[in-house]
Amino acid sequence: MTFLDRTMSFWAVSRGLTPPSKVVPMLNPNQRQFLEDEVRYREKLKLMARGDAMEEVYVRKQETVDDPLELDKHDSFYQTTKSLLVLFQIMGVMPIHRNPPEKNLPRTGYSWGSKQVMWAIFIYSCQTTIVVLVLRERVKKFVTSPDKRFDEAIYNVIFISLLFTNFLLPVASWRHGPQVAIFKNMWTNYQYKFFKTTGSPIVFPNLYPLTWSLCVFSWLLSIAINLSQYFLQPDFRLWYTFAYYPIIAMLNCFCSLWYINCNAFGTASRALSDALQTTIRGEKPAQKLTEYRHLWVDLSHMMQQLGRAYSNMYGMYCLVIFFTTIIATYGSISEIIDHGATYKEVGLFVIVFYCMGLLYIICNEAHYASRKVGLDFQTKLLNINLTAVDAATQKEVEMLLVAINKNPPIMNLDGYANINRELITTNISFMATYLVVLLQFKITEQRRIGQQQA
Repeated sequence: MTFLDRTMSFWAVSRGLTPPSKVVPMLNPNQRQFLEDEVRYREKLKLMARGDAMEEVYVRKQETVDDPLELDKHDSFYQTTKSLLVLFQIMGVMPIHRNPPEKNLPRTGYSWGSKQVMWAIFIYSCQTTIVVLVLRERVKKFVTSPDKRFDEAIYNVIFISLLFTNFLLPVASWRHGPQVAIFKNMWTNYQYKFFKTTGSPIVFPNLYPLTWSLCVFSWLLSIAINLSQYFLQPDFRLWYTFAYYPIIAMLNCFCSLWYINCNAFGTASRALSDALQTTIRGEKPAQKLTEYRHLWVDLSHMMQQLGRAYSNMYGMYCLVIFFTTIIATYGSISEIIDHGATYKEVGLFVIVFYCMGLLYIICNEAHYASRKVGLDFQTKLLNINLTAVDAATQKEVEMLLVAINKNPPIMNLDGYANINRELITTNISFMATYLVVLLQFKITEQRRIGQQQA
């Protein structure tokens, strides 16, 4: 209280009046949150000074080095998705490896001198040899062929652009191997931390057969698409398909990887939500809610790490889909206008539906994962009856809601783009704009030719 306040109070009391009340400062939401955090941390220090504090209240407890054997025991996500990781190693796409169970050594690692990388280099060299032969053959045939029709140019542009994705593999995939290893270790540590906190493991139902099915389906779909192009295009030789089999299969496997991880994020969020609901019904759940808040933040960080680890690969993925879809759609419509529908246009539409299907799966699964981890989890928190719990629990629920607001579970490609349903609509609108402009040029050119002939 200032000197002026004391003077006014003395003057009011001496005359039998009520002294003026203390002016309460007006705080904005950020200042109020900071003040409440400081008050709660001071309460924590007082509890610690009296020796009756709970170690996990308010602050994240210090991380400890876990037993690698225990990590392996509870790493059900690795065990159920191991088939896809092994397939990536065989194809030379992502040569990460499992480290021996030693202390202070991450369970998943990446080393340029490992046997997995050496195998990837060997496979990549063999595959690149075939790609170069096919690329040279297609370019030579296109340049020397007397048939310069537009549909021939469209087909060559599409399939040559697909071949170039092979040359981007070391830069887009191998270079980010350490980030992928970090992401895999985050999953391993998260599952064990979840078990220690809740007392029950995360169960991924049907993930093992689903992963195996996707591995087989990825290659079967690649074979089917390439053989369809072989039968629908007279100039597409059978040996060309051997260059495209691993490329299309790689695109399918990356789509499968994205689907599996998004599905696993939703499963982990649902398991955490169920454990939280059970804890809320117990006595004094504030201590556990602090750990649940840390688990949720870790889950949100894992979603962000997925996009960071595969940012270049999925960025290239989206660009290939965008470019191929525009060229194939324009080529098919243009040829139908000029010469009518043929089997070649059917082949172009197969490519269009394939590319748009991949983009839809990636964006739709990312949308569902973000909703399950974010909105659905937040909705369950808001439905908690806070009047039936103590003050510490109420505060922990509020802090968990703040954590969700401050760490939105967004699937982001390292800042390049957010993967959600909006990306689908944006791509479709861009493609429609480009197609309208290109078709306007096409119609104008036809009118000019018609006027000249008349």
